[in-house]
Amino acid sequence: MNVSLILIILLIGAFVTYFSGDKLASKVALFFSLAALGCSVVLLNHFLDGENISLINAWITQPKISFALNADGLAIAMVLLTAALTPIIIFSSFGNEYKNAKGFYALILFMAFAMTGTFLASDGLLYYIFWELALVPIYFIALIWGNGDAEERKKAVVKFFIYTFAGSLFMLVSFIYLYQKAGSFLIEDLYKIDLSQTEQIWIFLGFFLAYAIKIPIIPFHTWQANVYQKAPTVGTMLLSGIMLKMGLYSVIRWQLPIAPFAAKELMNIIIALGIAGVIYGSIVALKQKDVKKLLAYSSLAHVGLIAAGTYTLTLDGLRGAVLQMIAHGFVVVGLFFAAEIIFRRFATRDINELGGIRIQSPKFTSMFLILVLASVALPGTFNFVGEFTVLYSLSQINIWFAVLGGTTIILGAYYMLKMFQNVMLGEANTKTFADVTLNEGISLIAIIAVLLFFGFYPKPITDLITPSLEIILNVINKN
Repeated sequence: MNVSLILIILLIGAFVTYFSGDKLASKVALFFSLAALGCSVVLLNHFLDGENISLINAWITQPKISFALNADGLAIAMVLLTAALTPIIIFSSFGNEYKNAKGFYALILFMAFAMTGTFLASDGLLYYIFWELALVPIYFIALIWGNGDAEERKKAVVKFFIYTFAGSLFMLVSFIYLYQKAGSFLIEDLYKIDLSQTEQIWIFLGFFLAYAIKIPIIPFHTWQANVYQKAPTVGTMLLSGIMLKMGLYSVIRWQLPIAPFAAKELMNIIIALGIAGVIYGSIVALKQKDVKKLLAYSSLAHVGLIAAGTYTLTLDGLRGAVLQMIAHGFVVVGLFFAAEIIFRRFATRDINELGGIRIQSPKFTSMFLILVLASVALPGTFNFVGEFTVLYSLSQINIWFAVLGGTTIILGAYYMLKMFQNVMLGEANTKTFADVTLNEGISLIAIIAVLLFFGFYPKPITDLITPSLEIILNVINKN
């Protein structure tokens, strides 16, 4: 199978969506996103049948750059995450009206195209191009269709763009240096470079700055909460559900195998930063009065734990981190969508102004509760599988890492259940909360079905990603 087909579908879909006009844009975008999902499932089937799914074509001769894509189990897992969440995100937006809808939905598909390319690229410069392309659509989505005061939104979005773009330049410099050593940007050639210990430290830090901002890891997180709050909910879903996974995935795919000595030397420091994010995000979330901002800091806490797992350099740590990436993608999209449903009815995200929704909409309350319980890693939900595996890997490095990392479960349960109590329970609100619409219900049920199914049966994903992670660990341990 031609692995570039999924990219072609998304790119053509973006153009067709734009030229389809405002009335048809949402439906055309949904159609192409579902086509990309179908293509990714076919890609998975070819991979499971033992087919080597890769594409390498000469692109630029000097410097030597190849249009190289490779779909191993790890890449396919991330492509499936992107392909599954994109139609859910698009479908969930049908309850809103957007000016210049054709531009809005075209940018969503273009962003999905760039993120999918990031996961599939096996040439360093091609990977960097996709990485930077993903930044452009989210910048315009947040700037043009965002919430709140236009001037404050502009400041938040411009800070996010400059911050992430500047961090990525250090990664580009690292790639250029590696090219001078290998004479190629192909990932297999970069893995083979014999770097000195000092060189590895600098390369590691160059990559780390780009990834730490994107994920984000403390102290590079200052852009996150404001952008999550100011962006439209669709933008927040794309950022939290998929885009931050680009950084976590890239740590495993690019940073650790290329600079394994530095990864081992700096392991404890990076893990400590990840766990600091867990504690900081949880404590700040406790004080939030805005539902969307609370969820933003909750996301910061969860990705801090995932980042800590990736840097353990153990199979359990990497596997748990990938499982948690996928689980977090679904649950955070579900939670932000639930917050959007409430905002559609009450025109506020202030927790103090909410309450009593359970009396008016028991169905929505039940679905929201499942998402909250999944977020706090209740056994039987997908998040529990990932968080337990990550905490186990941290205990293998240092038991205190696991103890402190486990605070995400304790504090998370407190602030999420407290938020649920204040928002959903109590006396009936004076405003009417209309029951969930068909498209709202379908979106939430699809997310919940994934969280529960893989919570009880994660084996298909575990079997898919483990061989790729073992190969990466072999590369790390050889150097």
